[in-house]
Amino acid sequence: MACFPCISGGRRRLHYQQHHEDDDEDHDAEGFFNSPSPPPSPDHENGIKCSDDNKKLDHKISSNGARSFTFTELAAATKNFRVSHLIGEGGFGKVYKGTLNNGQDSSVFASAASASAVHVMDSSVFASTASASAVHVMVVAVKRLNLEGLQGNQEFIIEVLLLSLLHHPNLVNLIGYCAEGDQRLLVYEYMPNGSLQDHLFDNQDDKDVLEWNTRVKIAAGAARGLEYLHCEAKPPIIYRDLKSANILLDRDFNPRLSDFGLAKLGPIGDKTHVSTRVMGTYGYCAPEYAMTGKLTLKSDIFSFGVVLLELVTGKKTIDIKRMEGERSLVAWSRPFLKDRRRYMELVDPRLRGRYSRRSARHLIAVAAMCLSEDAAERPTIKEIVAALDFLASECNAATANTPSDAGSSPLQL
Repeated sequence: MACFPCISGGRRRLHYQQHHEDDDEDHDAEGFFNSPSPPPSPDHENGIKCSDDNKKLDHKISSNGARSFTFTELAAATKNFRVSHLIGEGGFGKVYKGTLNNGQDSSVFASAASASAVHVMDSSVFASTASASAVHVMVVAVKRLNLEGLQGNQEFIIEVLLLSLLHHPNLVNLIGYCAEGDQRLLVYEYMPNGSLQDHLFDNQDDKDVLEWNTRVKIAAGAARGLEYLHCEAKPPIIYRDLKSANILLDRDFNPRLSDFGLAKLGPIGDKTHVSTRVMGTYGYCAPEYAMTGKLTLKSDIFSFGVVLLELVTGKKTIDIKRMEGERSLVAWSRPFLKDRRRYMELVDPRLRGRYSRRSARHLIAVAAMCLSEDAAERPTIKEIVAALDFLASECNAATANTPSDAGSSPLQL
């Protein structure tokens, strides 16, 4: 399908070894990468009292940038996981805001500085004084996995391994991890604006409605992050859990994809799909994947279309207040998506008309293509990025309350 012009770039591709098992099996996370594990060394414990499996993980990650923390270090960083530091909670566990300083381990800052060379970190992460003995402070998000939660040990290993190698401005940056005893924790850069879900659906009075231009900016950035997974990684990576709760926002509302525990290696060669257990979040899963367990890159495209609908409408993916049969956002929106004359009825009324109607029509058109029930009819992520970058550039060039019908779009409407 050639709905948009494709962009062919010469960006560096990330290569790692693929160990595909039979179609009906999950991939072994240890086989994701071609860099050999370094030989064990007596001084590589980093304070972690762990099993042989945890030591193997520690050795595997050490050469790829993420640092191992002790449980004591992370407990101190979060004030013993104080309730006042809790910033998120879900089936996987809880997320706490924490603070690390160079009195704990200066190597954390060296690795973070190294990571920033390939990953744009939020400017609020570091604070320092002018003196020679300045104390450097890093604000982080610490995800403490629930031992009985949805994210098991395999998903933990996958997330640590993937984020240790994947670096892109629109992917969250992994600082480190803890695999001490039965404790499993992940340490990320802190995103001061929370998640996209927070801004779309949180009705607190002190939160402004997300402006249209910001919504387009978030859509374009999230698409670029997904493009990196689909096109820069070899073999491609299927995200499998793309949703507004997993799109985090930095100080300037630049989006970062997060939570890669469900990610899968995509098909290679003459294979068209990967067969696996159906996992993900209800309301975002592509229909063919939910019905058959056959996972493709186009499964992510459907999920991205759902996120676009959320951005356009400001409505939740699942809402039991809607009529039966229309509680799914996708099901509710189908009549509007099938009739272009009704596109504007989808736009979030809280915007009070402060948006470009032309921009809205094009964004809805992209969403409609992504949500095609026939996976083959959905656009590729490169085509989506081309369209959304065009819309984002238009939004930057015009004010949100001055609709314009000038110019040309890469969309074939």
